[in-house]
Amino acid sequence: MREKKSVKFFLKKLDFILLSWLTRWCYPQYYRPKYNYVPHYRLLFEFILPQKILRINGNVPWPVHYTSKVRAAHKIKKGILCDPGDNINVYIQAMNGIIMGNNVGISPGCAIISANHNHEDHLLHDDCPPIIIGNDVFIYANSIILPGVQIGNNVIIGAGSVVTKNIPSNSIAVGNPCKVIKNKSNYNNKLLVKDFNRKIPEEYLNYFA
Repeated sequence: MREKKSVKFFLKKLDFILLSWLTRWCYPQYYRPKYNYVPHYRLLFEFILPQKILRINGNVPWPVHYTSKVRAAHKIKKGILCDPGDNINVYIQAMNGIIMGNNVGISPGCAIISANHNHEDHLLHDDCPPIIIGNDVFIYANSIILPGVQIGNNVIIGAGSVVTKNIPSNSIAVGNPCKVIKNKSNYNNKLLVKDFNRKIPEEYLNYFA
């Protein structure tokens, strides 16, 4: 049993040594654990080649799965442990801006839409405040976040939810329309700065404090 674990760890370490430089070079905004996240060989085939060679979501500076779409990526501000669109079949439209904190998970099939089409002219988008999503948030499969919504820290959005109004911190919310159903206990973050694939910028260090 110990031998199997040793072999697995060696392979993870070898994967990191051989390919992590390529990941860091391709994705300047990619901050993840060294060994216990997506292997770098998978990043190469599922993200780097489609994005950098085929130019699918080629203007996005973090990994986006080739089945997902990120529009107006330059209007997205995000923290670490957060790569909008890195799951399958995710649609993110940031025409009015999206601000995401640290450690935000977005499940398959989700949509985050910051701007509606104008009812009188479908070629135009209505102005609206940016979507804001806090730290330690997980959005489960097939959920939709609509324009102007603010989601606090330490929040779970249940699968299939349609978020039309603000969701307070420390809560679990589900449904269409999405409503808070219970309070959520504190998020237990066990990651340390030394666990990451690259040096953490000072602006994010307060997250670990």
